[in-house]
Amino acid sequence: MYTREAEERIKKIADTFRVLVVTGPRQVGKSTLLESIKPLDMQKVTLDDTVLRDLARNEPKQFLESFKKPLFIDEIQYAPELFPYIKMEVDNDKERGQYWLSGSQAFELMKGVTESLAGRAGIVKMNSFTYNEIVQNTDSHTFDLEDLHEREYIDINKVFELIFNGGMPELYDIPNMDRNEYYTSYINTYIERDIRQIIDIGNMETFKNFMRVLAARTGTTINYSSIANEVGVSDKTIKSWISILVNTGLVYLLEPYSSSVIKRVTRMPKVIFMDMGLACHLANWESARALQLSSEAGRYFESYIVSEIIKGYENKGIKLDISHFRCKENEEIDLIIRKNNTLYPIEIKKTASPKKEMIKNFSFLEKEGVKIGKGGLICNYDKLMKLDEDNYIIPVSSVINA
Repeated sequence: MYTREAEERIKKIADTFRVLVVTGPRQVGKSTLLESIKPLDMQKVTLDDTVLRDLARNEPKQFLESFKKPLFIDEIQYAPELFPYIKMEVDNDKERGQYWLSGSQAFELMKGVTESLAGRAGIVKMNSFTYNEIVQNTDSHTFDLEDLHEREYIDINKVFELIFNGGMPELYDIPNMDRNEYYTSYINTYIERDIRQIIDIGNMETFKNFMRVLAARTGTTINYSSIANEVGVSDKTIKSWISILVNTGLVYLLEPYSSSVIKRVTRMPKVIFMDMGLACHLANWESARALQLSSEAGRYFESYIVSEIIKGYENKGIKLDISHFRCKENEEIDLIIRKNNTLYPIEIKKTASPKKEMIKNFSFLEKEGVKIGKGGLICNYDKLMKLDEDNYIIPVSSVINA
């Protein structure tokens, strides 16, 4: 079994909160991890079992009385009726770690936590594997421009294999599994068991086509009208469907930098798929090599880097304040990290020949009247080194193997 970066945080929360909640996309290893570390006296029930699900929905008090604590309830989102009764249970008993709850529909799960378990539950968000989890680097750190480290070089061919393969645990647990069959099954299960629980999508193929169209745009600012025209639905529907992908953890919206000084900045977020293997499958890329040699390679490279940074921070439970910058003249900064009222600008390029002109747009931030920290150009160069006095050339390995 692979060691997960979130494991220590999960254990700490279980020791300090009465309820542990683990959420995240389907099949990223939530149940597997919790099963492996739960106390010996903890029972596990899953609401995938339709008999137990009906009991939990219709007789939530009786359901909880049927199982002694501590109790691990998997797929809790199928029975939100349980939340008020769990609240009553933990309010009458101050013991830590009484209930472990996991689920893959973040909207229903977090609604129940917010309404019933606020202050009583600690929450962990899990994602598919990071690079550090794939190679089992157990001494991983979050990417930090103030604390960069030289790591063993990862060449461009390997980077695109990582992008193409993605990070779904089952593909690594069963190396001979057919990748295309896995992702096809994953998408069908996701739509049937997650999406149809939230909305009536009508034609399943239309929603699949929407996912394909969006995956082909990973790393770009969202144009709702363009996507709507291609899919054949309204702008309003596209906004609703993207919101669902965000709430179920498949997509991250990288919001635009908000400026009170620069009036020409775009208000459109960038779409980032959190598992690039899924994005590649949806967009019909047949191999890592084909993607690497394509005109779209840079966008997938950028999406991968951003998703790895996000997953690394979420695994550690550290709040990440990030945005992208783009003005109406199409001048861009791919990523801005705000920390301690300091802005850290980052450009992300597939190139192995970094040049200072690639970070020229960092100068836009000088107008903001806030402190500008160290900047970086993340690329496929093989050494960590200074680009100029204030900015670094940062190899991929110093980001994903931080």
